[in-house]
Amino acid sequence: MGFDIKRMDIYRKVPKDLTQPTTTGAIISICCCVFIALMLFVELLWFISPDIKSELIIENADPTDRIPVRINVSIPRMKCEFLGIDIQDDQGRHEVGFVENTVKTPIGDEGCLFEAKFHINKVPGNFHLSTHSVDIQPDNYDFAHEIHEISFGSKIRKISSKNIRSSFNPLKGRSKTDGTGLESHEYIMRIVPTTYEDISGTKLVAYQYTYAYRSHISFGHGGRVIPALWFRYDLNPITVRYHEERPPIYHFLTTVCAIVGGTFTVAGIIDSCIFTATEIFKKFELGKLT
Repeated sequence: MGFDIKRMDIYRKVPKDLTQPTTTGAIISICCCVFIALMLFVELLWFISPDIKSELIIENADPTDRIPVRINVSIPRMKCEFLGIDIQDDQGRHEVGFVENTVKTPIGDEGCLFEAKFHINKVPGNFHLSTHSVDIQPDNYDFAHEIHEISFGSKIRKISSKNIRSSFNPLKGRSKTDGTGLESHEYIMRIVPTTYEDISGTKLVAYQYTYAYRSHISFGHGGRVIPALWFRYDLNPITVRYHEERPPIYHFLTTVCAIVGGTFTVAGIIDSCIFTATEIFKKFELGKLT
């Protein structure tokens, strides 16, 4: 007599005529299928939506790289004709009245909305709004201001959309309109390089920063007070790296099997308990319970 492979079947079938459908079993089966479908949908969304991981690394700054800067500031008590931006750094750069990619929009009769885009070297330095670039100085100075944007590098919208805590434009909304017109306002910024690499390998570079503020009265040549709006910066050697990760396919398949198998097992136990309890209750009513 040959070996019968059917003997190895651990999932033996029960003839349909020997099974008994019940209303409770049907309800549990429907709930079971709905629950499985919902859990599989959620698991699929989690699998196809990459997770964002972060880590801190130390990188040496490449001195040949330059950082793009965007500035948007309202100066409500200084005319545009007197305002310019000066850029200085520790590599010897000193530009007075930088005009490339600079837009000055009058606000009312006395104010100015100052916008500029430029690049800075990866060394400590500063840029400041002042009247240093004009030959005729105003009769009165007042660098009261409201900052709309001071940002560095690329704009990484995915970080904002994921509600990840970040500090790419912390000076937005900063207003300093009190004080005397002779004051210089100074923001000292500590810049932290930040990279973001998506699932396809595309890399974006931005820069977060923290800041401290102080005001003071500065005297120029001859003892004349010449105020300005200063932004001093230095770079942190620590880089924040964000990267997208997707769980491996075997993790997804394992989770699917666990959801389906676990749900059917638990549903079967519940159905069996309810069916057994119902049968016992029926026998009790008929007085056949011994």
